[in-house]
Amino acid sequence: MGDFLEPILEINKQVNAFVWGPVMLFVLVGTGVYLTVRTKAFQIRKFGFAMSSTIGKVIGGRSRKADDSNISPFQAVSTALASTVGTGNVVGVATAITVGGPGAVFWMWISAFFGMMTKFAEIVLAMKYREINDEGRFVGGPMYYIKNGLNQPWLAYIFAIFATMATFGIGNMTQANSIATAFEQSFGISPHITGIVVVILTAVVILGGIKSIARVTEKLVPVMAVFFVLMSIVLLIRHASHIIPSLVLIVEAAFNPSSALGGAAGYTVATAIRMGIARGVFSNEAGLGSAPIAHAASNTKEPVEQGLWGIFEVFVDTIIICTMTALVIITTGVWEGAHEGAALTIAAFNHGLPGTVGGVSLTIGLAMFAYSTILGWSYYGEKSLEFIFRNIGGAKTAVLIYRIIFVAAVYLGAVGGLQAVWSIADTLNGLMAIPNLIGVIFLSGVVIQETKSYMARHKAGTLED
Repeated sequence: MGDFLEPILEINKQVNAFVWGPVMLFVLVGTGVYLTVRTKAFQIRKFGFAMSSTIGKVIGGRSRKADDSNISPFQAVSTALASTVGTGNVVGVATAITVGGPGAVFWMWISAFFGMMTKFAEIVLAMKYREINDEGRFVGGPMYYIKNGLNQPWLAYIFAIFATMATFGIGNMTQANSIATAFEQSFGISPHITGIVVVILTAVVILGGIKSIARVTEKLVPVMAVFFVLMSIVLLIRHASHIIPSLVLIVEAAFNPSSALGGAAGYTVATAIRMGIARGVFSNEAGLGSAPIAHAASNTKEPVEQGLWGIFEVFVDTIIICTMTALVIITTGVWEGAHEGAALTIAAFNHGLPGTVGGVSLTIGLAMFAYSTILGWSYYGEKSLEFIFRNIGGAKTAVLIYRIIFVAAVYLGAVGGLQAVWSIADTLNGLMAIPNLIGVIFLSGVVIQETKSYMARHKAGTLED
C-alpha cells in the first residue's frame, strides 16, 4: 500500500507546494488588498455598521427568521462558522507558531484584515447569482457565480469537483480523527467507540438536510465559541502580566525574529509570513469559496446585507478565537518547548489551569469544533454534488449516496491513520481557491456596484424589508 501511495503523495507534494506556496498566498491576500482599495477600506469604515447589522440584530431580536424553505441569516453564518471554526483554530495556530514563531500570528491578523473583504465579496456574489432548486430552496456559491456571472460553466464544474472531494478530507476524516485522538488521550476512550458515536450524531443531523444542520449549528456554534473564549480568558487572567509583552513579541517577531527571539534558530520573516497567512486562510477560509455556499441558503433578500456577515465571520474566527489561542500559547511560554500542533495548545491550557482541567476543557472544545466542521462541510459537499448532477439527472440519488459515504468516512477517519489524507485534503482545499478567486476578481465590479447601491438605499431609507 505504501508503494502505491508513494508516487501519488509525491505528486501531491509538488501540487501542494504551489497551492500553498508564495504565489497563491500572494494572490489570496492580494485579492483582499485589491477589494479593500476598491471599496476604500470598507471593513474599517463600516465595521461598526457591519456589527450592528449582523450580530447586533440577532442580539436585539431584529434578525430575519427562517421560513418554510430557507434558513435565516444567522443560521447561514452559524453553518459557515461551523465549518471555519475548527481544528485550524487550535492546531493551525499552534503549527504556525511552532514553524514560524510568534511573528506568524501578526501575519494571521493581516490575512484576516484583508480576508474580511474577500469573504464579503464571495458572499455578495453567492447571493447575487444564486438559484432556486427543485425543492424550492436557494442554492449558490462559487460554482453558481462562476457559471451565471462569469459565464464559464467548465470552471464552475472544476470548483464543484474539488469542493466535493475536499469534504471527505478536511471536512470529515481529519476532523473525526482529531476528536478520536483527543478523547483517547484525555479519557482513554477507544477510537472505535468515539467513531461510532460521532457517526450516529452526524447521521442524525445531516440526513435532515440544511434545515436540520442549521438548527444544530445556530445553537452549537455560539456555545462552543463562548466556551472557548471564556476558558481562554480565565487562563489569560492568570497570566495577565504577560499579555502586553506577548503582543509586543508578536509584532517585533513579525519583522525581526532574530532580535525579538534572541537569535532563536530557524525563525525568519519569510517563514513567519508564509505560515501566518497560510494558517490564517486555512482557519477562516476567506478566498477558498466554501462559506458562500452556506450563506447562499439564507432567506436574506439583499446580497450586501448577507455579505456583512462575512466581515463578522472572519473577525470572530481569526481576530478573536485564533488570537485567544495564540496568546494562551505565548503567555504560558510553552511555545519554546518541544510540543507541536494540538499537543502544544493542550500543554498551554494544562500549564495555565490547575491539574488536568485545561487539557480536558480543551478536549471538549476541540471535539465541538471538529464536529461542527463535519456538519458544515457535509452541506458544502451536497450542494457541490447537486450542482454537478443538476442537468444530467439523478441529483437526489447522488446526494443520498454522498450522505451515506460521508457518514461512513467519519468512522474511517476516527480509527485510521491520516497522514496521507491530511496532505491530500490540504491540497484539495487550496485548489478550490483557484477557480473561486478567478470569479471574485473578474466579478469585483459587481460587488462594488451592489455595495454602492445598498449603502445609498440604506441612507435613503428605501431598502426592501
